[in-house]
Amino acid sequence: MSKPLLSVITIVFNNVRDIERTMQSVLSQSYPHIEYLVIDGASTDGTKEVIEGYKDSLACYRSEPDKGIYDAMNKGLALATGDYVLFMNSGDEIYDPETVSAVFASADDADIYYGETEMYNENWDSLGQRRHKAPENFSWRSFKYGMSISHQAVYIKRAITDPYDLRYKYSADIDWIIKAAKKADMIVNTRRYVAKYLVGGISKQKHLDSLKERFHIFSKYYGVIPNVLNHVVIAFRLGYYYLKHRRTND
Repeated sequence: MSKPLLSVITIVFNNVRDIERTMQSVLSQSYPHIEYLVIDGASTDGTKEVIEGYKDSLACYRSEPDKGIYDAMNKGLALATGDYVLFMNSGDEIYDPETVSAVFASADDADIYYGETEMYNENWDSLGQRRHKAPENFSWRSFKYGMSISHQAVYIKRAITDPYDLRYKYSADIDWIIKAAKKADMIVNTRRYVAKYLVGGISKQKHLDSLKERFHIFSKYYGVIPNVLNHVVIAFRLGYYYLKHRRTND
């Protein structure tokens, strides 16, 4: 099988501190078949100037006002031409230079590839693995107890993707992944770290609104009553997690 083309899409708005680190993680990949698209929301803090320094290495660069994060993602998705798409937004990183090569070497022609994510704080200190570990086997039902795979750790065949639903302001990525997973016949666990994630994004800043959206999305796919019962399990697991780690730190 010929090597697939991967469209990596980075969206950014006024994040001059982190954009170069993210871009370098993409441009340093050993995998040769990558088209890199950067969608900027008309930044005014110097972000545009940083991006323009890498312009010759980009397949596409747009800097214009948008209607929010998922509108910007839709712009990137509409411009992408790759066999697969990966969103690596400003502040996050592809795990290491061999990551994309390793992902596609793990199996041929999967509909979705996924892996694990390492968390980092604003000083770029590692916080370790996400509380929700990636499941051994992932399907569209896997999110019923929470988002077990991060958005940055999912490589999806572009043919099975839809635009992001702009009715959701904070959690459209969950809806987007579930939709794609429902169409997928072959989903492959790469069994490796594939992304570094900067904590404190918009879903964290608007945590309550994000939780409300997630509840609506999960109810849509899993049913209201099962979703309520699943949230009882989520609450129990969350309480146990924090109790366990508090004891560990005492």
